[in-house]
Amino acid sequence: MSTADGYPLRVADRARTLAELDTLLVECRACPRLVAWRERTAHEKRAAFLDHEYWGRPVPGFGPTDAPLLITGLAPAAHGANRTGRMFTGDRSGDLLFATLYELGLASRATVTGPDDGLELFGVRVTAPVHCAPPDNRPTPGERDTCRPWLAREARLLRPTLRTVVALGAFGWQAALTALGEAGWEVPRPRPAFGHGVRATLTPVDGTGSLTPDGTGGPLTVFGCYHVSQRNVFTGRLTRDMLRGVLAEAAHAAGLPVEDPPRQG
Repeated sequence: MSTADGYPLRVADRARTLAELDTLLVECRACPRLVAWRERTAHEKRAAFLDHEYWGRPVPGFGPTDAPLLITGLAPAAHGANRTGRMFTGDRSGDLLFATLYELGLASRATVTGPDDGLELFGVRVTAPVHCAPPDNRPTPGERDTCRPWLAREARLLRPTLRTVVALGAFGWQAALTALGEAGWEVPRPRPAFGHGVRATLTPVDGTGSLTPDGTGGPLTVFGCYHVSQRNVFTGRLTRDMLRGVLAEAAHAAGLPVEDPPRQG
């Protein structure tokens, strides 16, 4: 499918459930460069994964359909989620994220390998603003904008329960604010700048743009967090304690109980 087939703008809006959204999403072929890269990577593979069957398609969000906390990053890794078919699974970035969620009592396992490993998230859904693996982990602004209807619709469908969002990295922060604005929340002006530990409160609006603090859904707090990339972790820009701190704050704000002190993996 291409943008001429209605993917993703008109197609995403048809989804009435997250399961339906995921089914539609994995058929998307709207970005030729990303389609070529994800499929080439799935064919050529990395030497360590030659015996693996790569997913090689758009990667949908993962987690409960009534989650009050949404975590959004950048895009699937070429040999991570593009291989496993589950967001943040199969690479070191995801290993840190899920291990930290486990420590807080928000995940059933500290170690994850693939969609059959038994991982369950509690009150948390994980997604991305770009659903296909990009070359060099760098989607273009046009690819980000083309993919945005998927994230906007995902947030819209979560709206009755969604209370907090953790945006990993500046790219995720900017993409999330735009998508959340399209999903029915008013983004403050001037737009809040990204930073680790910053937060912004978005107010829900109705279809005419009027504020609806007592309507479907409620105010939404967006938390900024440095991305869990290997570069950030290796350089010390993001530590496990820093990540745990932001996730714990977001969970508390969402009304989720967290382990205190954190449990060990």
